[in-house]
Amino acid sequence: MSKRLTLITGTTSGIGRETARALAANGHHLVMACRDEMKARELAEVLKRETGNDAIETLACDLSSLASVRRAVAEFRARHQHLDLLINNAGTMTTRFQKSMDGLELTFAANYLGPWLLTRLLLNSLVAGEEARVVTVASAVHLRGALDLAGLESEAGQRYSGMSAYARSKLGNVMATLSQAELLADTGVTANCLHPGVVGTNITGDTNALLRLGMKLISPFILNEERGAATSIYLATDPAVASNSGGYYDEHQKLAEMHPNARDKAARERLWAWSSEFCGLDPDWQPAG
Repeated sequence: MSKRLTLITGTTSGIGRETARALAANGHHLVMACRDEMKARELAEVLKRETGNDAIETLACDLSSLASVRRAVAEFRARHQHLDLLINNAGTMTTRFQKSMDGLELTFAANYLGPWLLTRLLLNSLVAGEEARVVTVASAVHLRGALDLAGLESEAGQRYSGMSAYARSKLGNVMATLSQAELLADTGVTANCLHPGVVGTNITGDTNALLRLGMKLISPFILNEERGAATSIYLATDPAVASNSGGYYDEHQKLAEMHPNARDKAARERLWAWSSEFCGLDPDWQPAG
């Protein structure tokens, strides 16, 4: 699996950093797409020293901004003619209602719609790759998610729940993965998603001191970041799943139960159509080849 061209989002901390470290050590040509490109560049230098792999690039990409995603894809395409592996790793959660610059609730914009657009715009690059894979970090919390497309664009902050918003975004990730697997079925590209386990990361950022304290208190009982990256690395590299597509895997690298909406083809089609139309894309588009 060496020399594979890999784009991974959100590598400056947490399981993304550990995933990037493992792939760099395995000889992948990494493109690390991050909101904070300065931190990404610093990490790139560290990984080059640690692994002896100089094929590590950075790419500015704020997944909460559709314009930023489009710029990142354009820059990637200017550099590279194909893509072998896309890992949608970046994620966020907040406890207060915020809107993205595109007018959507911020967690849904950053965790679902930005990665959806990134993947959609890179599908032809993946088809041009060698046995390409899409791996998306979802969460078991998606089982508690509810997705009302009718209210997404008019949502306000009354009775806002950060956990509910996070669960909704992760449900979107799982639903999108199955749609991608269907769309890519005849191309040789696979799409899978995963629950990394309960991992001690800084996903809540600096938005809530109580949440940060809670994560610190439970940290002795949860997975460290290296173990949290295990399923991402498994789905990205293991020959055993080279032809598997449309799966949702747990922290033990086993297929796991998913939300009924993810298995509902009509619900997935509605979400795909809404996502396409919001992004100004053709919902009936098919990848080349």
